[in-house]
Amino acid sequence: MSPARQAGHAARPPDFSAHEFRASLGMFATGVTIVTARAPDGALIGLTANSFNSVSLAPPLVLWSLAHHAGSMAFFRNGSHYAINVLAADQQALAERFAARGVDRWAGVAFTEGGNGAPLLDGAAASFECFNRSQYTEGDHVIFVGEVERCTHRPGASPLLFHGGRFYAEHPL
Repeated sequence: MSPARQAGHAARPPDFSAHEFRASLGMFATGVTIVTARAPDGALIGLTANSFNSVSLAPPLVLWSLAHHAGSMAFFRNGSHYAINVLAADQQALAERFAARGVDRWAGVAFTEGGNGAPLLDGAAASFECFNRSQYTEGDHVIFVGEVERCTHRPGASPLLFHGGRFYAEHPL
């Protein structure tokens, strides 16, 4: 808890709608990831997430967040490892598939098994194999902090971006 909250201070109520908040958040361009894991029964788990960020270099830590109502929440809360696959510009179809409900997300998806058992997607721009170090419940999401055990990247790979509710594969850099 922050010192301000400990002292009894609270945030003012928002003066904007949920729609305005979401639209404003959409102005922050992000990369796109697919977080993957393997369930105890061997089932493959995966979902699209753009809430990914670095936390620390020493020890190597990253974070991502997941909505409480997500179908895979119980697994990620209790699982020991997962992988974060940063998608390359040519992987938009994968991002859309792993964000969809009611489809076989893994049909025909090429991957290798990481050292911790989590799937590493072929063609990803980067991957981070993580130990499920800590979790923080905030609002309607859980923030997962992963301690990176292994990472790889594809030199020269262009990332898939998400901005304003749209994917971007070409970057005017």
